[in-house]
Amino acid sequence: MITENIFFQWLAWQFFDVPRGILGAWKNFLKFGLNYFSIPFLLKTLFSPWRRYLWVYPKGFDLGKYFEALASNLISRILGMISRVFLIIIGLLFEIFLIFIGFFIFLGWFLLPIFLILGLYHGFRIIL
Repeated sequence: MITENIFFQWLAWQFFDVPRGILGAWKNFLKFGLNYFSIPFLLKTLFSPWRRYLWVYPKGFDLGKYFEALASNLISRILGMISRVFLIIIGLLFEIFLIFIGFFIFLGWFLLPIFLILGLYHGFRIIL
């Protein structure tokens, strides 16, 4: 059985194993955000009526009832669009936030050994 040096095991863990895990978790958080806010579904149904409220057009010739149904359906679609656009914007802002936080966590993981060495150096400098 071949045993590796503990330093090389640490290097593999620090720079290959954990970053792979961080990227996987980051991807899962981004997928969660898309799923939670239903951004693809909201884009597909952007102009659908609010809560499927639809007014039926009259069968006969009644101009007043026809325009009433038209205006009501138009208002329902506009309300649906406004609420969906609001949710899409919130979801996209959440995704942008996750991208930045994930990037800083990923970058910070690689900078941790440097902070450790600098912290030890400054600590010994203060003591001595």
